[in-house]
Amino acid sequence: MNPGEDVSALASARTGRFNRALVWLTVCQGLFLVNNVTFMAINGLVGLMLAPRGWMATLPLTAYVLGGSLSTGLVARHQQRWGRRRAFRLGLVVAMAAAALCAVAVRLGSFWLLLAATVLAGYYNANAALYRFAAAELTGPAGRERAISWVLAGGLLGGVAGPPLAQATRDLLAAPFAGAYLSLVAVAAVAWLCLGRIPFPALPPAPAGANGHLPAGTHRQPAFIVAIAASALGYGVMNLLMAATPIAMAGCAHPFGAVAWVLEWHVVGMYLPSFFTGSLIRRVGVQPVLAAGVALNAACIALALHGVDLMHFTAALAMLGVGWNFLYVGGTTLYTESYPPAHRVTAQALMDRWVLGTMTLTSFSSGALVTTGGWQAMNAGALVPLALLAAMLAWLARKRRTGAA
Repeated sequence: MNPGEDVSALASARTGRFNRALVWLTVCQGLFLVNNVTFMAINGLVGLMLAPRGWMATLPLTAYVLGGSLSTGLVARHQQRWGRRRAFRLGLVVAMAAAALCAVAVRLGSFWLLLAATVLAGYYNANAALYRFAAAELTGPAGRERAISWVLAGGLLGGVAGPPLAQATRDLLAAPFAGAYLSLVAVAAVAWLCLGRIPFPALPPAPAGANGHLPAGTHRQPAFIVAIAASALGYGVMNLLMAATPIAMAGCAHPFGAVAWVLEWHVVGMYLPSFFTGSLIRRVGVQPVLAAGVALNAACIALALHGVDLMHFTAALAMLGVGWNFLYVGGTTLYTESYPPAHRVTAQALMDRWVLGTMTLTSFSSGALVTTGGWQAMNAGALVPLALLAAMLAWLARKRRTGAA
């Protein structure tokens, strides 16, 4: 049994207890996104301020997702050994330490210390990414789609509170943005308290001899492959364009307030659909929702190529957010059907390793692409992974039709 977790959790689902548990987990997700959105809003600008070269401006954001990618295996071991609650709280302690270290780096003007701090913060990124899977465990298979979708809807808190928090605290201290980083310490502390209200069910023990590996054949399942591709490529394209947006807007002479406005609508687009995405998947199926996600991403790129006014940035980034939501919620839902429940921790860590690895690549390349090739060339290049994902969805549909026949 994992200490601190409720072994009778599933049996108490009928009492409505998990409705409250999902509310608290949704709040934790929202606070996690406050952290992420604030990082989005300021890391590129702080990087531009401290980096030795312009193309290195997005390296702090790259370091954040790289740290998450490198931490997925460690997070999985901690989750299996200590249970959901203790492992999630450890992630928040790391988040507090990393945010404080970022503030010190800004105060000292040290770009390399900032990179080290954001790599450390990546542990929290990988840890809190598992909130969506924990939501599915709180309700069981019958409510899985809605639980995943509703917990991700907590990200709206990030969209509403993150940019204003960055704006209000950027000049709180003498060093620009140091106050914004310190405000994230308080955000993580609130999330640490909220986690104490959630009776997570105990995770099943790892199968003997598994050694962190999935059963043979799992990796070859079409649903397994496409679920990872939808989540990773959807997140990758979103991150590529979102990470470059503050720099592109600065290059177009848009003020920081406009950047915060665009990011706020982007995050609203990411998480507002979560109130109905789960029901939509249950009604029409996961594959049409994934296809709609690809189409919305393509429409975002078409709009971004049309102009660089504030209206173009706002509408394109909002549409990008909705497309990401369909791909991420749909990919996560499809994925929960493709691995044995006893191997859930290993499988979940594997998906997030692909997602965060793709985000690392796109975060690194976005700074170089937008400062050398330009905003429009980068958008045109993003059509390539979308075409690949569309082909994979067609392959999955053909495989399922063949299987049904």
